[in-house]
Amino acid sequence: MGDTQAPVNGVLLIDKPVGPSSNAVLQTAKRLLGAKRAGHTGTLDPLASGLLVIGLGEATKFAGALLGADKAYLAQVKLGERTETGDAEGAVLERSEATTTREHLLATLDHFRGEIEQLPPRHAAIKYQGRPLYAYARRGEHVPRSPRPVVIRRLELEQFEGNTARLFVECSKGTYIRVLAEDLGAALGCGAHLSGLERTAVGPFRIGQSVTLEALEALALPARRERLLPPEALLGSSPRLTLEARLAARFRQGQAVSVISESGNVAVFGEDGMFLGTGEVDSCRTLQPTRLLVLQ
Repeated sequence: MGDTQAPVNGVLLIDKPVGPSSNAVLQTAKRLLGAKRAGHTGTLDPLASGLLVIGLGEATKFAGALLGADKAYLAQVKLGERTETGDAEGAVLERSEATTTREHLLATLDHFRGEIEQLPPRHAAIKYQGRPLYAYARRGEHVPRSPRPVVIRRLELEQFEGNTARLFVECSKGTYIRVLAEDLGAALGCGAHLSGLERTAVGPFRIGQSVTLEALEALALPARRERLLPPEALLGSSPRLTLEARLAARFRQGQAVSVISESGNVAVFGEDGMFLGTGEVDSCRTLQPTRLLVLQ
């Protein structure tokens, strides 16, 4: 059955439904697992669904490793309608006839692959003078916004019926899918907005590995905890460094140790395979601890 009082440290992959905020899903998962701490590696808007990667307990220390990871989405784009927010949440600003052909749409998609620039939406969480852009937008205030480079690694047309296109998008961190939808509509000459969004991948994690909150709640507590991945799963393909027992003991106490390794950031393990934390090897081959896993 397992010790239900044991500290909870691990990674939970949740299939977030449309409706609740990412934080609401996070708090529910935290309660269901009996964890003291929890944090996610990238928010999803309430109207979006899909993969939400949650770190619990000590795993929260390593969640930042995924902030720069690529992501993948299935995006539903409605042609012929522009909205105030660029998605289905905002009021419709303009309607026009969407007479785009499949061939025209496919040709237009070509212009959005690779490195492109996006102007962040007015209703974005990024900050200007310490306040998020959406706070200014809600008050009807306009503030400067600068284009940002992003990379669209894959952009494929999955389905096209009537005035709705379903796209598969694989992109770099910081990509706004609703801006992609708006820019696509502008390029087609009919306007568009994002009418639905599902995140299917975050870094090495895929939606098929996730569990819904309903399915998680239906399990007994020990079975819920069996769904957890180890904290080091957040580090993906980071280089691994194994320390002998004497060096591992010093490292776990926060001490720098001499190693035989290339310089750079590493995931550190003991000889028994236990994950100890992360560190950085400098040019003198000294391993400095950056984040330590503290297990009680």
